[in-house]
Amino acid sequence: MLMLFSDMLKNARTEKGMTQQELADMLHVTRSALAKWEKGIRMPDIAMLSRLGEILGVDFNMLLAAAAQNDEGPNVIMVDDVKPIVLGALPVLEEVMPNATVTGFTRVSDAIEYAKANRVALAFLDIELGSTSGLELCRTLLEIHPRTNVVYLTAYKDFALDAWGTGACGFMVKPLTSDGVREQLTKLRYPFRTGGEDK
Repeated sequence: MLMLFSDMLKNARTEKGMTQQELADMLHVTRSALAKWEKGIRMPDIAMLSRLGEILGVDFNMLLAAAAQNDEGPNVIMVDDVKPIVLGALPVLEEVMPNATVTGFTRVSDAIEYAKANRVALAFLDIELGSTSGLELCRTLLEIHPRTNVVYLTAYKDFALDAWGTGACGFMVKPLTSDGVREQLTKLRYPFRTGGEDK
């Protein structure tokens, strides 16, 4: 079943004349994540299958049937309204948490829909997200699933005091680094296996 999905994905992408990087950028995931799907090493979640179907023009039910065996790694999201920041952070998160399904979002509404469809173990949230704040998004994510770990990312240390009143378990000043992420993982309120140094 995994090979069937991987072949279907690769064939659909090549028929569209897209490179792995081009498709990964449209999905807000890393090229390595897409490569793992095409090799049958990992599987995307349901929300990502829907996005793949829309972009590649493939029937969602066909993708769903081919991806019947879903990956059991934790779901980690990165939300920032600046796309280059999201794309730059994804490889760092995947390096530190190789067993996780790491997905980036630039729109708050997409992140919320993803969280409703998937159990999010860890969310990295920019505090300033356009018309919405990361503080509000944190509260929404915790309403959806109270055991979601939330770490705020910001360029401004001044936001730290406001952040602690929302149920978050961490705070990082940009830029996001591997060492910084590893440090935050030691402080999670609800720890999980990352496949990195804790495996």
